[in-house]
Amino acid sequence: SIFTVLILTLLVLLTVATFLWNLLVLATILRVKAFHRVPHNLVASTAVSDVLVAALVMPLSLVKELSAGRRWRLGRELCLVWVCFDVLCCTASIWNVTAIALDRYWSITRHLQYTLLARRRISNVMIALTWLLSAAISLAPLLGWGETYSPEQERCQVSQDPSYTIVSTGGAFYLPLCVVLFVYWKIYKASKFHMGGRRRNAVVPLPEAAQVKEASKEPQMVFTARRAAITFQTDGETWREQKEKKAALMVGILIGVFVLCWIPFFITELISPLCSCNIPPVWKSIFLWLGYSNSFFNPLIYTAFNKNYNNAFKNLFVKQR
Repeated sequence: SIFTVLILTLLVLLTVATFLWNLLVLATILRVKAFHRVPHNLVASTAVSDVLVAALVMPLSLVKELSAGRRWRLGRELCLVWVCFDVLCCTASIWNVTAIALDRYWSITRHLQYTLLARRRISNVMIALTWLLSAAISLAPLLGWGETYSPEQERCQVSQDPSYTIVSTGGAFYLPLCVVLFVYWKIYKASKFHMGGRRRNAVVPLPEAAQVKEASKEPQMVFTARRAAITFQTDGETWREQKEKKAALMVGILIGVFVLCWIPFFITELISPLCSCNIPPVWKSIFLWLGYSNSFFNPLIYTAFNKNYNNAFKNLFVKQR
């Protein structure tokens, strides 16, 4: 039908756009020396996981969608590889988003202790832990924790073992969800606290009745200047307050899109094996591809709030020409 053709065209465009956009972010970080530092290594790690989702996971998922009855007809070995990379890359993408949120939180609340050296060490540790945890969750079914392939039914899916479902969904989504919600609440609270402190410490002009009416008769030393060199600003936002508001907005959008994209899939993924519920395959596909779309939105969000990326993109295309 025409509707099916439109849906498949949309999924193909989503796969290609996700791959190209994240690849552009990686190329920009590699070519621009100013980006060879934190927090851009966290952005690069996120882009790597999202590129792998678009290159290794989404095409095989699309092949599965095209088959009659969404059956898997590519063999056991390729099924194991696909499921392994699916869990690995999607979990890494989710935890990389969590690492970016934590980095923004510490840079706002502990900006004196969170120096560039400490930031580099902590970000490298978070990246290593992200990929190690993702690898542990994805490799567990290969070591015998549940079965992913059923030759009789031609079915290929993540292990439906109840114990593995609880551990994998908790480690891949529910734990990072709690972390990012806590982080955003703390960022929002810190931003409100600093803005409130600025209002309390604002300079208030004296009323006319309290002004000195008579000048002092004592000798005074007078300085004159041809140009005004110093300007005091009491009613506007400081640079740090603007930075905190921008970080809070970026983290809020990043977390909001992350939750909207992944929470339908992980709710059904947790409930289905535990209650033996029969969820229609079409809804499983919708929730799965909605989660994949998060890999497309990630680079759009964290580059939209950084003008350096926009300038780097323009310079990259100019040099290519």
